[in-house]
Amino acid sequence: MKVTYQTCCGVDVHKSFLVATIVKTTSGIEPSYQKKRFSTFNNSILEFKQWLLDNDCHDVCMESTGKYWIPAFNLLENEINVVIANPKWVKAVKGNKDDAKDSKWIGDLFRLGLVKGSYIPCRKIRILREYSRYRYKLVSCRSSEKNRYQNALTVCNVALDSVVSDIFGKSSTSIIDYLLEQSGISINHEEIASKLLRSLKSKEDAVIESVEGY
Repeated sequence: MKVTYQTCCGVDVHKSFLVATIVKTTSGIEPSYQKKRFSTFNNSILEFKQWLLDNDCHDVCMESTGKYWIPAFNLLENEINVVIANPKWVKAVKGNKDDAKDSKWIGDLFRLGLVKGSYIPCRKIRILREYSRYRYKLVSCRSSEKNRYQNALTVCNVALDSVVSDIFGKSSTSIIDYLLEQSGISINHEEIASKLLRSLKSKEDAVIESVEGY
């Protein structure tokens, strides 16, 4: 098979360490191998980067194991061509697996151009994507808490959400605060009416009835 990368590196990444194997094809097709293990602390990853550069290796392939590949990718991407591979494309032969063999296997496949890289956007887009995903998560949490809030009102015999269109509006919030302050005490209808704004004033009787008996 045709050799795509004369010098490249296969990396098996874990949470606390990574195992790298540099594969060099100097004469013919039979390669030579250099293996080394590094921790995933920043200083050690920078040592790994320097080790690659010292060996004139500018092409690296690692599988996308959880989030563990990201710290190494962040520190390598400026000077090294890093290809992130889906694990199913670099899966080693069953029964022939360990960290050193996995990195060698990845390197051999990559050397022959048999690894399809995953799309990794530029750093700015990755940062924006993290913010967007986190915002989506917060919005989802907010929606969940709003539903929990409405369920709490229902089980407490407060049917205010059947009358008002926005249970989190200013009028509704004022009424709920008043009910909490008056817990165990009869509510004052005039006090409830004074908290109604705009169109809710026309629903005064329905609003009072929805919270009566709380």
